[in-house]
Amino acid sequence: MLDAVVVGAGPNGLTAAVELARRGFSVALFEARDTVGGGARTEELTLPGFRHDPCSAAHPLGINSPAFRALPLERYGLEWLHPDLPMAHPFPDGSAAVLARSVAETAASFGPRDAGTYRRLVEPFLPTWDTLARDFMSLPLTALPRDPLTLARFGLAGLPPAALVMRRFRDERARTLFAGLVAHVMAPLSGFATGAVGLVFALAAHARGWPVAAGGSQAVSDALAAYLTDLGGAIHTDYEVKRLDDLPPARSYIFDTSPTALARIAGLGNYYRDYRYGPGVFKIDYALDGPVPWTAPEARRAGTVQIGADSTEIGTALRAASREGRAPDRPFMITVQPSVVDPTRAPADQHVFWAYAHVPNGWSGDLTEVMERQLERFAPGFRDRVLARATAGPAELAARNANYVGGDIGTGAVSGLQIMLRPKLSLFPYGTPHPAVFICSSATPPGPGVHGMSGHNAAKAVWRRLRQS
Repeated sequence: MLDAVVVGAGPNGLTAAVELARRGFSVALFEARDTVGGGARTEELTLPGFRHDPCSAAHPLGINSPAFRALPLERYGLEWLHPDLPMAHPFPDGSAAVLARSVAETAASFGPRDAGTYRRLVEPFLPTWDTLARDFMSLPLTALPRDPLTLARFGLAGLPPAALVMRRFRDERARTLFAGLVAHVMAPLSGFATGAVGLVFALAAHARGWPVAAGGSQAVSDALAAYLTDLGGAIHTDYEVKRLDDLPPARSYIFDTSPTALARIAGLGNYYRDYRYGPGVFKIDYALDGPVPWTAPEARRAGTVQIGADSTEIGTALRAASREGRAPDRPFMITVQPSVVDPTRAPADQHVFWAYAHVPNGWSGDLTEVMERQLERFAPGFRDRVLARATAGPAELAARNANYVGGDIGTGAVSGLQIMLRPKLSLFPYGTPHPAVFICSSATPPGPGVHGMSGHNAAKAVWRRLRQS
């Protein structure tokens, strides 16, 4: 009998398997697709030689992840590549605010009236960022806080809605960039604890940047898989699990799946009936014959570029997708241009480009024209650079990755109490009514992102149980 069986080979499932295997437990991992990866894959979606990331592309939480930093992933081929700027937010007038590695450079891009405010917001947390990140990403009770005072101060700063945090700024440049940071998790700006979302992304950039993985996001998953294999773990791909009886006997089962799928497979009935899924996304991957012709010079140097004219436009787009059930007329967009720092992603002098916008969960329309019209506001002539495009709406995203219910790439709404207490209002969210069944996907704390911490936290709960039995 195996000690642990993991279902789903996304970054969290892989991390959970690694954490158990490195502690001497016997582990087997089962994945329905033909390769490991989940939300961290790389494929030729458009033309030969253009290597795209179907989901995640830039990794501020990956390079800052306490779980990943404790593993020898560089030994297994993972290399982080840093663009000149982690992120830029261009404006229609051709200027831009930036999120730079330097707090001073970031603050200066906001203008003199908000520079001091921004420094006072982030600088108190940077000296103890590694401890804060571990405490924040290990919540709830998987570990006692190492620095409870700083964690409490961070809570006071971040628990208010982002809209209140943004009122500290006097000018629109800083408000807009901060609104865009919050929108990465598709949360309404008025939501509980959304201020913490913006702060975490900003602090991550100042601490270690927003890199891409050399060769594509698949490198993160491949490094975890190679390490797991060296530890003696077994990986089975092309293996769809429909019920627990499809799996070999084991002392524990850990699911890197949506709560909906877990309940169906493990026979938990309506246990997760109150779990809410969030907005979907419409995503386009581009093959370009040259770099994106951004009007703002800063955007040409950045790995990630946020698109939204001002905080009002961003807030309107988020409300349209999350509350009003319609696609926005001027969508907020997150774009990533990996080939500005990784020339291996496309043929010589050509580029890959990645963009998505928020739409209602399960939306079935085509947002290509609307998104490209929005891009042209900030990069005139963009369409002339397009060699090929691959589009994916909510249905296509869910077909590629069953965790993305209705196109929700966060595997659950990041709003209300569910922003922190997910998938149930429980101090032990990784457990289920079945004593041998656990969940480790992005539906558990600390939530979405390629960081492996949900898998790390769930593995702790599992190995404690295994040692007691």
